[in-house]
Amino acid sequence: MAKRIDVKDLNIYYGDFLAVAEVGMAVEPRSVTAFIGPSGCGKSTFLRTLNRMHEVIPGARVEGTVAMDGVDLYGDGVDPVAVRRNVGMVFQRPNPFPTMSIAENVLAGVRLNNRKISKGDANDLVESALQGANLWKEVKDRLARPGSSLSGGQQQRLCIARAIAVKPQVLLMDEPCSALDPISTLAIEDLIAELKNDYTIVIVTHNMQQAARVSDRTAFFNIAGTGMPGRLIEVGPTGTMFSAPTQRATEDYISGRFG
Repeated sequence: MAKRIDVKDLNIYYGDFLAVAEVGMAVEPRSVTAFIGPSGCGKSTFLRTLNRMHEVIPGARVEGTVAMDGVDLYGDGVDPVAVRRNVGMVFQRPNPFPTMSIAENVLAGVRLNNRKISKGDANDLVESALQGANLWKEVKDRLARPGSSLSGGQQQRLCIARAIAVKPQVLLMDEPCSALDPISTLAIEDLIAELKNDYTIVIVTHNMQQAARVSDRTAFFNIAGTGMPGRLIEVGPTGTMFSAPTQRATEDYISGRFG
């Protein structure tokens, strides 16, 4: 299921403003890649280009190539809806649909894609997705209750279940633990470690310890100043990035001298 993503010469614009410049990197399959860097350096903007969420903003566009297993996601004739089905996303704050039950939340993406599914298959999919998100045992007896009735950490795992229910190949996570308490954060981190066996995972985080704990590779982004584009400074194995980065700016950020 998991796919490799190759990014080459990517420039990301909002209208005429160059927000992120000249990104080139590979995201390896069945691994966790963490994006770190100071606020405003383009981490989340770049993350959203990986499933074409960036272009839902009026005037937003990209130049360059984002290829998944050799297929350019921005190529002529490529359906952005199909891209987002294959590259799922989990946002910073848990966002279950408040009027839907827990089970309906899991099935929301499947039904949005107009997939006809029998009641039995729907029940099986709800169970498998919730098990995949390590939530089944906690909610199996209250599937008809609103998704919003769950705790914050449970809601975030529900959103992960919703994302994997459509069977994507890549999961993007934009600071998925920033609104959660330490215990819920640990549950999400443990889940990420399990999910990478089946998915390619990319996570944006401001938590250095989290990046060190959960990721196999780390990419450091930085920005030279207000009005300047964000840039990828360095990417490599997480252990190397945190112990022996090649760039002084990376070392300064990781050590807390700025950012």
